[in-house]
Amino acid sequence: MVQVVTREAVQDLLSAGRAQLVEVLPREQYDWAHLPSAVNHPLRDLDDLSAATLDRSRPIIVYCHDWLCDLSPRAARRLERLGFDTVHDYSPGKMDWISADLPYEGNAALVREQVRRDPVIAFLEDPLAEVADRIIADPAGLAVVIDRDGVVHGVIGARELIGADPTATAERVMCVGATTTRPSAEVARLTERMDRADVRHVVVTRADGTLVGLFGIGDLRAPETEPDLG
Repeated sequence: MVQVVTREAVQDLLSAGRAQLVEVLPREQYDWAHLPSAVNHPLRDLDDLSAATLDRSRPIIVYCHDWLCDLSPRAARRLERLGFDTVHDYSPGKMDWISADLPYEGNAALVREQVRRDPVIAFLEDPLAEVADRIIADPAGLAVVIDRDGVVHGVIGARELIGADPTATAERVMCVGATTTRPSAEVARLTERMDRADVRHVVVTRADGTLVGLFGIGDLRAPETEPDLG
């Protein structure tokens, strides 16, 4: 019987060194990004001949793009019909994996590879006076406000600092509606959206809201060359 598994269960199976990862999306999507060590068996080509390359003595984990994609449950049932005894369906798919800031392979240029992982942070209860100087000195000019579990609650930038009571807590001063993105976002598409919105930095979080880091357009671009006035 096919078992639907979570990301944590996939990690456990892989760490035990027993399971085989199989992406069942078309080749071009596999080349774009796939889980480390995964092999590609597109569902449309999954038959006795292609399945013969898999080890029947080891559990198989199949996955596709995300939980809205139905290729992995269909592939899992197909493998079961082909005589494989232990088949797992990682139904949340590779976007769940990459969104959790886990490594991937492929030619995709994703935010995970460009994120700044040492932004200025402040805890909710921190007095503004303890973080203001770090905000001013930091190139991004902002601090990410988190709780003790690492979940993002807001940001503090120059606008929040102006006229603020230095004894106030970060929670009282912060802007709650901070723009966030996931590590799985494509860099090119994100920078286009940021340009249109005139946003210079975006907070990067996992799907559970915990902080990964900061993505800034300026970090990707070389400074403009000063004109030669000689």
